[in-house]
Amino acid sequence: MSLASSDSLANISPELESFLTSNGLDTARELFAALRVIDQQGALRRSLADPTAESTKRQGLVERIFSNHVGANALGVLRLLVGQRWSKERELGDAIETAAAQASAASAEGEGLAGLQQLTEQLLGFDQLIQESHEVQWALSDQQAPASARGDLAVKLVGVNAREETKALVRQAVEAPRGAKPAAVVRHFANVVATRQRRWIADVTVAKPLQQSQQDRLARGLSAAFGRELTLNVEVDPQLVGGIRVQVGDEVVDSSISARLNDLKTKMAG
Repeated sequence: MSLASSDSLANISPELESFLTSNGLDTARELFAALRVIDQQGALRRSLADPTAESTKRQGLVERIFSNHVGANALGVLRLLVGQRWSKERELGDAIETAAAQASAASAEGEGLAGLQQLTEQLLGFDQLIQESHEVQWALSDQQAPASARGDLAVKLVGVNAREETKALVRQAVEAPRGAKPAAVVRHFANVVATRQRRWIADVTVAKPLQQSQQDRLARGLSAAFGRELTLNVEVDPQLVGGIRVQVGDEVVDSSISARLNDLKTKMAG
């Protein structure tokens, strides 16, 4: 999403919040359903994102199309979003997708930070499951299979005890990834949830598995270093040899032996 479009979304965040915090899960599902219609109907999508049309006309159109199909909260979100200016028509869809993920996060937040933490962990666990299995990646991306079947498989993989918000988000990610890989969509949703709980996701790569006590100490140390509480996503890569690699957003801290060896080789080559 471009900077201008990100600003459009940020400018309406306080008003958007009022629609997301009530019946969040139902609102999320309705927004996802509306997004599928918009993505499938090119003429509708272009009309709703047309910067030359008055915002009131775009809002009137979205009301005529969706007022009998979604609740008041989802309709309020759609009105707000189509009333903004977007650099590209796809970015309207991106904003709706993000708003739906935020509504899911708001639903989990009904249980406080514990609910948000659980939702983040389940999404990251599903992401890791996809990354570790080529068979799962293929099954969830197989366009020959009905979308609903792929969604059912995703829900089965997260387990019957997973949160309803998790099930809704992974189903959306595999049934309608909108040109992206399902794992990338799930990760985006995890980032949305983590942002809401005022946390960052720290991708931590280590050479050997960490004990829980070590992981707890690492979480406290990284949270202090980055100035906010972090959710750790730990992966083991023996090729690191030793040390640790941490990435938070665009910032990377690499103290692994392999990184130091690569630096040394670069200096010697120069």
